[in-house]
Amino acid sequence: MTPSSRRLSAALLGLCAAVATGCAAPGGLGSASPAPPVSMQPRPEPLWPAWTEAPGATVGRREPAPVPLKSAPAPGARGLLGVDPKQVAAADPRMRPYLGTAEELRGPGRAGVRPPVYTDLTGDGQPNLVVAADMPTGRSALSVYAISDGKIVSTLFTIGRQLTAESIGSDLLVRTAADDGSEQAVRYHWDGDRMTVVNDERTFRKPDSGCSPSPGRSAQDAR
Repeated sequence: MTPSSRRLSAALLGLCAAVATGCAAPGGLGSASPAPPVSMQPRPEPLWPAWTEAPGATVGRREPAPVPLKSAPAPGARGLLGVDPKQVAAADPRMRPYLGTAEELRGPGRAGVRPPVYTDLTGDGQPNLVVAADMPTGRSALSVYAISDGKIVSTLFTIGRQLTAESIGSDLLVRTAADDGSEQAVRYHWDGDRMTVVNDERTFRKPDSGCSPSPGRSAQDAR
């Protein structure tokens, strides 16, 4: 056997051995190689199981129902539409400190009480009373009032800077500004006793790039 034929025979024997043992390319798995075990992903484990709420459950229901406002005017046949909103707010111990002179505002820019708003936030077809007061510090206080068992109760109180409010169906969305330049949007929903938080989002304004069109060029030309 010549040296060339010996080298060819050795190569063929090596190929057969590789096929027989099921060897694979480096980094791969051979036919006889066991598969690595599958690692299980960790599952959330509550630290306080008794405090873990089911999705959609409202913690606010564990609080006692709002108590009637002492010295608030008695609603008549017209409900909240028939009472003085300033008297209602003045009877609210949380709202009273923010009323100041209780001057009724005609527009933003001054301290005082905004015009009252009546909207159905409880879904019973009866309008609720929404009162907001703006303070010289730039902060505002907002309260929502309803009638329970023939008496007026406060179902929501919140404060914030540059406060605005919107109704979304029977929900109330309150937006406020923070010192860090962010905006907080809190959505409240009637839970049978009070307005409770169902969504709370904070967004940050994008910083101004400072770029402006050069003199003599329009904004469209600068694009």
